[in-house]
Amino acid sequence: MKNFVLILAVFLFFSSYTGVTQTVQTLKTEESYNDKAALLKYYEETAKELENKIKGLSEVQLKFKPSEESWSISQCLEHIIATEKMLFGMTKELLEKPENAERRSEITVTDEQLVSGMTDRSTKYKASAEIQPEGTYTSPQEALKDFKEQREEIQSFIKNSKANMRNYISDSPAGAVDGHQSLLFIAGHTARHTKQIEEIISQPAFPN
Repeated sequence: MKNFVLILAVFLFFSSYTGVTQTVQTLKTEESYNDKAALLKYYEETAKELENKIKGLSEVQLKFKPSEESWSISQCLEHIIATEKMLFGMTKELLEKPENAERRSEITVTDEQLVSGMTDRSTKYKASAEIQPEGTYTSPQEALKDFKEQREEIQSFIKNSKANMRNYISDSPAGAVDGHQSLLFIAGHTARHTKQIEEIISQPAFPN
């Protein structure tokens, strides 16, 4: 399986906007991160926050770009949905392999550090050409339908999986990571781009 931390550098895009307060809730303790119910709650929180940010937006607002180089909200939504699908597929691929719990001692990055780093937009990246979104969504309803369908599949997998996800270790530039952290990363990625959407809406030129 490709490591998902390396994929981060490919999927995230460059933006020049900083200084927006984080509104997506994040789990605060390692104990809560370890718990499946808390993991599902984080998925619910990030989904609700995204819905709240885009609900009621018009097509003009969805298509607004703060600059020629920036993405629109429509592009952000397209990116979120496509990325969740890909990363979830990669996580399932990892969990289909044999456990390698003997490597758990190699993990040095904590769950909290992973989510904190994922949602910290003070560091920006640019997406590679092949995954640059076109901005096909013209209504929040259309985007949320696709997003919720994808999220239902992921959350159903989390609920029904009998695997101890901590026992599936893969390599990343940050060191070893486990399957549970892969799932945290997916929701954290959406939280990051929800903040991106917040930044776009906060621009003075954003259409009323």
